Amino acid sequence: MAGNAVVQAIVASLCLFSGSTTAWPFSKRQTLTTEDIQKQALANAYKVLDGTLKDGMTRSNTCTKDNIAVRKEYGDLSKDERKEYIRAVQCLLKEPSKLSATQYPGAKSRFDDFVVIHMNMTPSVHATANFLHWHRYYIWAYETALRNECKYKGYQPYWNWGKYQDLPNSPIFNGDEWSMGGNGEAVAHKGGFVGRQIPAGPGGGCVKTGPFANMTVHLGPLSSTMDPALKIPANPRRDGYGDNPRCLRRDVNNYFVTQFIRSTDLAQHITSNPTIGKFQDSLQQDTASKAAIHSAGHFSIWGDPGGDVYVSPSEPTFWLHHGQVDRHWWMWQNYVEAEVSKRTAMYEGGTNWMQPNSAKGKPTDIQLLNVLAPTGHKEVPSNQLFSTTAGPLCYVYQ
Repeated sequence: MAGNAVVQAIVASLCLFSGSTTAWPFSKRQTLTTEDIQKQALANAYKVLDGTLKDGMTRSNTCTKDNIAVRKEYGDLSKDERKEYIRAVQCLLKEPSKLSATQYPGAKSRFDDFVVIHMNMTPSVHATANFLHWHRYYIWAYETALRNECKYKGYQPYWNWGKYQDLPNSPIFNGDEWSMGGNGEAVAHKGGFVGRQIPAGPGGGCVKTGPFANMTVHLGPLSSTMDPALKIPANPRRDGYGDNPRCLRRDVNNYFVTQFIRSTDLAQHITSNPTIGKFQDSLQQDTASKAAIHSAGHFSIWGDPGGDVYVSPSEPTFWLHHGQVDRHWWMWQNYVEAEVSKRTAMYEGGTNWMQPNSAKGKPTDIQLLNVLAPTGHKEVPSNQLFSTTAGPLCYVYQ
């Protein structure tokens, strides 16, 4: 595990956290919205499924329009569907860990298992060729665990970043029984420095409302971005794997959603990056004047562990955020009919975040999930994760 200096460097680098012949229904003079892009991406994905459009992937007949999973936005789920999702997440929080209690004493539940693996993999799955691909595999494994281990009947929902300009009062964070819990209690605190000074939001304290009120976080912190004056307890182990029981903190705010991840920002990002290298780099890398989309989503939630690059999956809404990361990529892959095959197979970047000159990633590179891997799908190569309707995957976004 990296020492303190490396960890600080990681925090800083994270925070720095088409003229085709296709039958395109919009003129070049029109500005595409994310709704336009979503509709066209879904239409093209179904064309791939029925064989009228090729994406270059080898597929069996197991994924069809009749059995494909449809992932939906959290606020579009019915109240019953939201409660069922909440129940399944709470189930994972109660199911025992499958990891070594000696090696990972802070892993108390199956939910914590997902955190440990993310902590282990962080240097190789951020700012690398497989950032999008590994996280696609990771989210699918989480969805599979919810369904197979907790009898969840639905699929992983996502948080559409551009949908809510008042995030603390959105269906995700408003603190009612159908939400993912409320904001943290309002406490006096400074904001944070994530490439620039960010003002404090309206929370900062422990979550005391909604289904995840009084949730206990065990792992980390390892790379906290919260105000030190809040005195969040340090982990008993330098690697962050010790048991460090504390409350779930949030500082849900509107700073990022009103400036950097509006629908117009998302559409512009999708339509202005023709290669996956530019797409994934600009998705992750902040500039001096603009927060990157990926980090803007994380820091709209912030808190502990949500603002920690290593242990952020301990935040229950991490999974909605990264569901949207995957959807954003999926839309980019699928919305231009004439480029679906080319974009699906694109793979660029290195293999280690901490080594700028690390070896280039290859489509055959094996992705690892340890005890999280769904049965029969351990050590999946990246090229099996290129498409959401080929390889082991079978889902689309609505």
